[in-house]
Amino acid sequence: MKPLDPRLLRHARAARRYIAITAVTGVVTAGLVIAQALLIAHALAPVVTGTAGWDHVVGLLPALAGVVALRTAVLVLQESWAHRAATGVITELREQVLVRAVALGPRWLAAEQGPAVVTLVTRGLDDLEPYFVRYLPQLVLAATVTPATLAVVFGLDLVAALTLALTLPLIPVFMWLIGVLTQRFAADRLVTMQRLGAQLLDLLAGLGTLKALGREHGPGHRVGELGRAYARTTMSTLRVAFLSGAVLEFLASIGVALVAVGVGMRLVYGQVDLFTGLAVIMLAPEVYRPLREVGAQFHASADGIAAAAQSFAVIEQPLPAPGTSPAPDLAITDIVLDDVSVAAPGRSTWAPSGLSARLRPGRVVALVGPSGAGKTTAADLVLGLLRPDTGAIRLVPTGADAGTGVDLADVDPGSWWAQVAWVPQRPVIVPATVRSNVLADPAGEIDERALAAARATGFDEVVAALPGGWDTRLGQGGVGLSLGQRQRLALTRALLGRHPLVVLDEPTAHLDARAEAHVLAAVDALRGQGRTVLVIAHREALIARADDVVHVSARAAAEPVAR
Repeated sequence: MKPLDPRLLRHARAARRYIAITAVTGVVTAGLVIAQALLIAHALAPVVTGTAGWDHVVGLLPALAGVVALRTAVLVLQESWAHRAATGVITELREQVLVRAVALGPRWLAAEQGPAVVTLVTRGLDDLEPYFVRYLPQLVLAATVTPATLAVVFGLDLVAALTLALTLPLIPVFMWLIGVLTQRFAADRLVTMQRLGAQLLDLLAGLGTLKALGREHGPGHRVGELGRAYARTTMSTLRVAFLSGAVLEFLASIGVALVAVGVGMRLVYGQVDLFTGLAVIMLAPEVYRPLREVGAQFHASADGIAAAAQSFAVIEQPLPAPGTSPAPDLAITDIVLDDVSVAAPGRSTWAPSGLSARLRPGRVVALVGPSGAGKTTAADLVLGLLRPDTGAIRLVPTGADAGTGVDLADVDPGSWWAQVAWVPQRPVIVPATVRSNVLADPAGEIDERALAAARATGFDEVVAALPGGWDTRLGQGGVGLSLGQRQRLALTRALLGRHPLVVLDEPTAHLDARAEAHVLAAVDALRGQGRTVLVIAHREALIARADDVVHVSARAAAEPVAR
């Protein structure tokens, strides 16, 4: 990423406002820095030479105090805007990355390591704050204060100005050399952090299985190794930061010393007056300071810059053109899968391969087949999260010829998803009350319809056993309920909905016989409401409940295929 990447201004509205305000404060700061140096020199030079007394100094004190107060006010304003802008930009980028990741679909997330995206939008983008609060203001000051003060020095003393002009380029050169090295360390640190996050997410998701198999210690050692690698890359970045800071301070000190020595020698020989000498000596450090601070703050912002670059890579991923036609009413529409195949990324396989099926309202369709055959992918096709590589999915009026209707790819996704309910194996349950999770309304009324849906799924028994009934608070992911109880909650929510199409991903997986019976009753209730039900099934009891059974199979391809 460049010091100020144009993509940041394009994707973050808060960044554009902040850059404009920082440019204004930079110009004001440049004027105040010059005014302060000239006022001090004008106050002290006549007193030292004996041409004026302390009354002269007292007369200039109010102006000097006003300049100092204005510098303080500008600094406070700039700092406050920096923190607000950092929060705003991080929020905007997070939202855009999440929206684009969802739009790219589950296949892209699986291929591009979804946990890395999770790490990016959480801990990764937080590192942008030092970039806005520390680095970017100094970059603007380097573009305003440095040339302004150098121009004033040129007007005061040509020799000192030439000394500054000749030594000043050394700082950007060393900054560039050190920055290239730091960027590599920052990129390595972000990759290590993403790998660590992915390992932790995988470990937490499969911890129960690992403990059952007695294999929980192996992944723990791997996470420990990644943690130590992350610490090493972080310390490497800090080491470079400290060393580069020392180098930049040394170069700036040498430059100021050369100016001071030259001014001092010419003061002795009367080649320059005291006012000019004092002003030049006070302005010389201000010429170097912004560039020196840019180099020093670059290391604090390097991690954020690397995270922003990855964010732009996600945000700018191309998307297929969405459909624009409104979705037909699925209560009177058949969904026809016509010889659809999907390429399995990185594998010489089509999964599913040549799948044909017709989903009718009021019927339960079960997708069956071995693991890896493409059952979940087929469900993603129906959900509109994925497009087939060959074949088509058409929406046909009930009873009409299968070759008619509209292609799902031409349908507006929003109007399609408004008619679809999805119940995954691990339902989404937010930290709130049972009432909120079932009704999607914290103040919703548990009416007879809600009670009937709970009875149909057996969730009424769960509510009766909870300490607070419908107002019992649940934790993240449904903590407080067993897996079977969470499944019943999700099915109750689906029954209460008005969605004509319901997709169930193996709803009886990991359930005992009693919990399975409640799920089967819920499937019957969905069919009784006239819904179109698509279910991924492995258990015989669930397959036996289906009206239509569709066998899904994979087929080997001649060479690896990718979407």
